Amino acid sequence: MTNKQSYTVEEARHKLEHFCAYRERCHKEVVAKLMEMNMIPLAIDTIVVHLISHGFLHEERFARSFARGKFRVKKWGKQRIVRALQLRDISAPNIREALKEIPEEEYLDTLHEIAEKRWQQLAGTQDASKNKREIWFRNKKKLADYLLYRGWESHLVYEKVNELAG
Repeated sequence: MTNKQSYTVEEARHKLEHFCAYRERCHKEVVAKLMEMNMIPLAIDTIVVHLISHGFLHEERFARSFARGKFRVKKWGKQRIVRALQLRDISAPNIREALKEIPEEEYLDTLHEIAEKRWQQLAGTQDASKNKREIWFRNKKKLADYLLYRGWESHLVYEKVNELAG
């Protein structure tokens, strides 16, 4: 069912101020919300300009917050963070600035922590019907796939997999 309610520019602006104040938003989310509210393109442009000029909408601030959050909470690697930001139409310079929010030492420590935890989980699920070499190769592949899916760089992943697999 579509939203049939109509909003004045003032009502929509006020609603979007609250929408942006709740948490950081990217331009794409704001435009999608305004389109969902059935606003015309001129009104959308007017409201977006207002939000930017009054500090409710800031692309670099959003990108930095997004990168920090996805790394610290979800333990995403840089590649997955970059892809997610690109899907939100964040500019390349802002993506580069966002990645600076992730300290290199903390990044490598986190990779080690999640790789070790996953390796222990995989080692605990031994199948008695298969030989040890087959299980070892299967677990190495599963660990690599797990880390690559989470967006960690392939050279770091394979280095860590080989380190843990011995």
